[in-house]
Formats: sequence, C-alpha cells, structure tokens
Amino acid sequence: MTAPDAADLKRDQILAAASRVIAERGYHATNIADIARELGAGHGTFYRYFKNKHDIAVQAVDRAMRRIAEALADEPPEVATSLDEYRAQVTRIAHRLFDLVIAEPVVARLFFFEAAAINRERAERFHAALDDLGSFTAAYIRNGQRRGFLRAEVDPEVIGLALNGVILAGAARMLRVSDPAAERDRWVDSVLTLMFHGLAS
Repeated sequence: MTAPDAADLKRDQILAAASRVIAERGYHATNIADIARELGAGHGTFYRYFKNKHDIAVQAVDRAMRRIAEALADEPPEVATSLDEYRAQVTRIAHRLFDLVIAEPVVARLFFFEAAAINRERAERFHAALDDLGSFTAAYIRNGQRRGFLRAEVDPEVIGLALNGVILAGAARMLRVSDPAAERDRWVDSVLTLMFHGLAS
C-alpha cells in the first residue's frame, strides 16, 4: 500500500467514525473528543486530516447526500413506457431508498436529521437538495404524462415534493421501529395503493 493510499484509508476511517458519532449524538452535542474516542486515537490524528468539527461534519453530510443520489442513479425516468412499468419502477426506487435507510442508518440520520443542523448555509443547501429531489421525482411524473399513462392535469412539481415528503416520513419511521424491513414493506404497499388507486372507495 502506498503512502497516499494509507492516508486516504485513515481519512476515511476518521470520517466514518465522525459520521457515526454525529448521527447518534447530533451535530451540536458532538465534540472532537467524542470522535477521537470513537476512533480510538488522539486529537492530533483528527487534526492531521480535518480542520475542525464543522469541516468533518460538512464532509460527512456531503458523503451521505452522495449515497442517496447513488441509490437513484441507475433508474432514469424515461425507462417506464406504461403504467405497469411505472409502478414497477416506483416499487424499485422505494425499496432501494428504504433499503439504504435500513442498511446504512448513519447515512439516513446524517441526511434527514443533521444536514440542516450545522448552520444556516448548510440548511439552505439541504433544502436545495430536497428541491432537487422534488424536481427529480417530478421528471418521472412528466414522463408518464407525456406517454399518456398518468393524468395530465396533476402538478408534477407539487406531487414530486409530496412524494418526497412521504419518503422522509417513512425513513424517519424506519429508523425508530424494531422491525424496519416489515415497516418498509408496509410503507411501500400503502404508498403504492395511494398513488395508483387513491383513497376513495
């Protein structure tokens, strides 16, 4: 292993330790001593790679945001050419996102709970990311409208943001329950029923 590789590995270890601590304790309740304790190293090790708590928290949240984006990267909107294909697509995306929450709760906690807590600038960036996710979801709805299998009169932007709100609520729920896999299935089934059949009897 070369020296740069070793340095990158150590940096990743510190970032992972900081992510765990911040996700568990919250950004404002975390200090460098907590991160060093989790890492099993001294403060000096931390400061060789990061300037301060803000620096590492920003990078931890950015990494969490990238993981969320990666979960959606291979599911372009135009793949669905019919209502059945769209339903299958929505099912895949929902499972992929909720499976990420279950498999990597640290990523989920950082994104959903800590990304907006660091400072005003980061809060604005978090809300911009939510807007981007809303636009991303709206693209799937527009695809269905263009192809004629989704209603033309619905507002894609509003529905996109609303569906993302459901995802946020579901993710928060899965982080709290004892059986997140069962909760995932319950949420996916219920949301699909709402999306494709509505509430009216």
